[in-house]
Amino acid sequence: MNQKWAEATINNKRTMIRGGLFLCVSLWLVSHVQAGGHFDVDDAGTLDPGQCLVEAWASHTDTKPALNGQHLGPACRVGPVELGLNLDRFSLSGERTQVFVGPQVKWTFYGQAADAPLSAAIEGNVSFDVTHGRRNGGQILLPVTWHVTEPLQLHFNLGVDWAPFTGKRSGRGGAQIEYAFNPTWSVIAEHNRAFNLWTTRGGVRYSFTPLVSLDVTAARIGTGSEAVHSFFVGLNYEFKRP
Repeated sequence: MNQKWAEATINNKRTMIRGGLFLCVSLWLVSHVQAGGHFDVDDAGTLDPGQCLVEAWASHTDTKPALNGQHLGPACRVGPVELGLNLDRFSLSGERTQVFVGPQVKWTFYGQAADAPLSAAIEGNVSFDVTHGRRNGGQILLPVTWHVTEPLQLHFNLGVDWAPFTGKRSGRGGAQIEYAFNPTWSVIAEHNRAFNLWTTRGGVRYSFTPLVSLDVTAARIGTGSEAVHSFFVGLNYEFKRP
């Protein structure tokens, strides 16, 4: 998480996997209860008018040394858009912690109705390195959601990332399938490419109430012998703005 790591991400293939993973985790923006804050693929929905959301998640990735992360993300619907703030803390075992803070905005420009069969949105964020003050990162994303049936949804993403440290631009894209067995249990699986890394993730969501849910997932980042594995637990709480 220091200058030595930033240089290694350019010169060493294995460290590039770790660095790419760090960027993926720190820049993923999902600010609504339709998908957990750590999922790679976002849906096209936004919060309802007058609603707010707080999401929190923790992660552990089996790099050597291990990479651990924590995220807190409040967001509220303001007029036609959803505004949020991302607070992210990451640390490699035995090294200094890295902290990122940044705003996000999301607008569903097509299919805003809850029963719309097809929805599309545009969203973006900036991520500031408050620990070392290096080059900032960011993201622009186009999520699309197809409500195939009442329990089945398909989500598709296309976008661009700007990596912290280097500012290097790279494309991203992926797909996710979400299926609700009942109002309490859902399963989610996705495949995504970002920062030149393929990520495959699967997990479950348990809804305590329609406004409170818990996500538990596992992901495989990279390919072949260079792949690493990551585990996430996320909690989402939606409420009416005072």
